Amino acid sequence: MDTWKFFDITHREHGICNPTSEEKLARLVELLRLPANARVVDIACGKGEFLIRLAEAYGARGMGIDISPFFIAEADRRLKARAPSSGIAFTRMNGADFKPDPPHGFDVASCIGASWIFGGHAGTLEAMIRMARPGGWVIVGEPYWRHEPSGEYLEASGCAKENFGSHASNAQAGERLGLELVHTIVSNLDDWDRYEGLQWFSTAEYARAHPDDPDLAEVVERVGKARTAYLRWGRDALGWAIYMFRTPPAA
Repeated sequence: MDTWKFFDITHREHGICNPTSEEKLARLVELLRLPANARVVDIACGKGEFLIRLAEAYGARGMGIDISPFFIAEADRRLKARAPSSGIAFTRMNGADFKPDPPHGFDVASCIGASWIFGGHAGTLEAMIRMARPGGWVIVGEPYWRHEPSGEYLEASGCAKENFGSHASNAQAGERLGLELVHTIVSNLDDWDRYEGLQWFSTAEYARAHPDDPDLAEVVERVGKARTAYLRWGRDALGWAIYMFRTPPAA
């Protein structure tokens, strides 16, 4: 089935499309302390919640990019409802194809939870560095292993051990590129339970409302397998954090 339809079905209850709580996203926005009219870009912006909050808090302007037509439509709807006169625009495209013009022009360059776009965590950091101004923010969200994942979990989830590093190695990846790590916002089990559980809830609600959808059996099967893997192994094995880095100031 269409990948983006699947994520639309499973994330209909999510405003934040990653395991970060409302409170922790609010902390991220507050800590950025942006100047008025700061320029921002968010790759794989989902439903636009992070950018909309930046527009509400600071009058930020810039763009959100996502490949999902469903998420971009929802981001536009939310923007019109909450910050209709802001300088934020949402564009549907593959984030890997976005080329900032000029480079190094954004006060904030972020990619929260979609490092696959750039070939992994290190590649994502490198891409954000090319977008952020000197002294600007590079914000990335990335899973990490809490402990050595079992072979059973890797097989059940379709993950590879090398897909993720540790919390420390995620931080060190930025430092090796010359970034300054100034804070991490780490999710707890409640955050994970909400993120995962809302996917089960959304799927169940969709199944009741759309029993004749030809894709329904596949959605239910995939979500059921993911639920089992999460409850048996993933809840204890996989962590998540948002890493707040700063680029070096101009010489």
